[in-house]
Amino acid sequence: ILFSIADRDKPEALPIIRKFASIGYKLYATEGTAAMIEAAGLPVKMISKKLSEGHPNVIDIINDGTVNGVINTVTGDRIPLRDGFQIRRSAAERRISCFTSLDTAKAAVEALANGSQIYSAQPLPDYRRKEPT
Repeated sequence: ILFSIADRDKPEALPIIRKFASIGYKLYATEGTAAMIEAAGLPVKMISKKLSEGHPNVIDIINDGTVNGVINTVTGDRIPLRDGFQIRRSAAERRISCFTSLDTAKAAVEALANGSQIYSAQPLPDYRRKEPT
């Protein structure tokens, strides 16, 4: 999984990152995010976000299939917006899951962690007829 997390989201992202690591995902991250992950004691491979600074960069590892998921929260700054756009576009072009909200990233990692559980869906009227428990 590739992580590129805005500074304001880093504290909230850490439990999600820990969960991905605990279920066996290799962690890749851009510079600032990698520093946060390393400081938390988790193994991570730092990948350059700047496309002009050589290879491998974030687009390379998306395009070559190194990662099968991206979590990229938006900073709001002009340059990071452009960088984030390139990351999200590359993920979309390769049909790789890309989360821009930590809420959905958390739901995804919880679903992956509980992947062996089987759920069933019922028509909505069936749920309405059931007695509250």
